Amino acid sequence: MPRLVDHAARRRQIAEALLAVASERGLHAATMREVAAEAGVSLRLVQYYFHSKDELLAGALEHLAARLGERVRARTAGARDVRSLLLGTLSAVLPDDEDGRRVILTYHAYYAHALSRGGPSEQGARDAAVLEGLLASQVARAQEEGLVAASLDRGAVAAELLAVANGLGISVLTGRRDGAAALAVLTGCVDRLLGS
Repeated sequence: MPRLVDHAARRRQIAEALLAVASERGLHAATMREVAAEAGVSLRLVQYYFHSKDELLAGALEHLAARLGERVRARTAGARDVRSLLLGTLSAVLPDDEDGRRVILTYHAYYAHALSRGGPSEQGARDAAVLEGLLASQVARAQEEGLVAASLDRGAVAAELLAVANGLGISVLTGRRDGAAALAVLTGCVDRLLGS
């Protein structure tokens, strides 16, 4: 009887291997051979699922976006008030645990890779827009509840909050702050926004 292969799981396994290589040594080190070795599979198998390095990078970026989405959902699960939703969403961008470190380091590797090729990738731009959109909807809820002035541009506020979180993430990656200190700064930003 032939073995059933879960193709989605196999693609995730290979994408995870690319993320591991990229977070430790950068995307430039993520050759298909290196990814195959990290995944514990043959090079041919990697090439079966991803025909080129560009396809592998694109597939892994989609997987990375899903991983960030999982972090957001985990950190906002059970949150009922706007403050908790905003802080949960923003804290997902902080590399304050091993998973976050891998996810955020790999995103930065993708940004550097995209810039070296002339600009941001479409997928990377979509990922940022999704996160900003989620934050903007949370700011809109705060406006509806009278916690934030209705005159504020929710998109601009969301972009500002995400920029602060991204900057704090870099300060954690470089050892300038730890996760708790970065979260304290984010908390201050959210509290000022909400007038607490």
